[in-house]
Amino acid sequence: MGVTIAAAAKRKVLPGFGLTMGLSVLYLSLVVLLPLSALLFNSTGLSWVKFWDVATDPRVLASYRVSLSTAAAAALADAVLGLLLAWVLVRYEFPGKRLFDALIDLPFALPTAVAGVSLTALYAPNGWIGSWLAPLGLKVAFTPLGITLALMFIGIPFVVRTVQPVLEDMSRELEEASATLGAGRWRTFRSVVLPELIPPLLTGFALAFARGIGEFGSVVFISGNMPMRTEIAPLLIMSKLEQYDYAGATAVALILLLISFLMLLVINSLQRWARKTSR
Repeated sequence: MGVTIAAAAKRKVLPGFGLTMGLSVLYLSLVVLLPLSALLFNSTGLSWVKFWDVATDPRVLASYRVSLSTAAAAALADAVLGLLLAWVLVRYEFPGKRLFDALIDLPFALPTAVAGVSLTALYAPNGWIGSWLAPLGLKVAFTPLGITLALMFIGIPFVVRTVQPVLEDMSRELEEASATLGAGRWRTFRSVVLPELIPPLLTGFALAFARGIGEFGSVVFISGNMPMRTEIAPLLIMSKLEQYDYAGATAVALILLLISFLMLLVINSLQRWARKTSR
């Protein structure tokens, strides 16, 4: 009987390491490595001089600046608002909480083009909200502010869904002990709660930022697509493809890919540092 239980305990639900590792490598190769290899292969049609000329073209640099600045601003705003939303969902009970929680995932299910059209209709100068902002001199649609707003919409679920599980698993005993010792709410949050939330906040920020860099559907309508002002890098890639400039589009995409890799490397380093300091 004991032998049978021991044998059952050793039996794995999934197949052995060799098969699972092989399937993982196959999936990773087909879905990730192969497309990236094709991207690098297409860039070989350009000489280094031509590649540099395409990558440093003023219009290309302006598109990078718009994409990176708006994605960073949206991710920072999502980090703050996402923390607030996750805190409300975890720490409070209120009518309609399940519906509120489900609405957080709406940007995942909603087609990005629909989101872009809806935001443009709302914030255009003749839109429901834009018509109220126009007399105040505030213009949202067809400006970097509108792009940031669209990226905030599609990025907020990443922050909420990474912070929420950590808050749910966090023990409140340390907070109660801090309050017992005379610490105020802000000091308790800063010294006890926030250090535990920095790693998931960085993860949510990285996911929202990475999504914002490559976002196209929700931005293409509200941005106005004005070169040197509101033209994003993904739209410039699409424009080059429509002009059959495949090598140029590949060069722009490759620089965008390198920027994303560097960003993820920095974020992962910050996460490891945050975990070490929190211990």
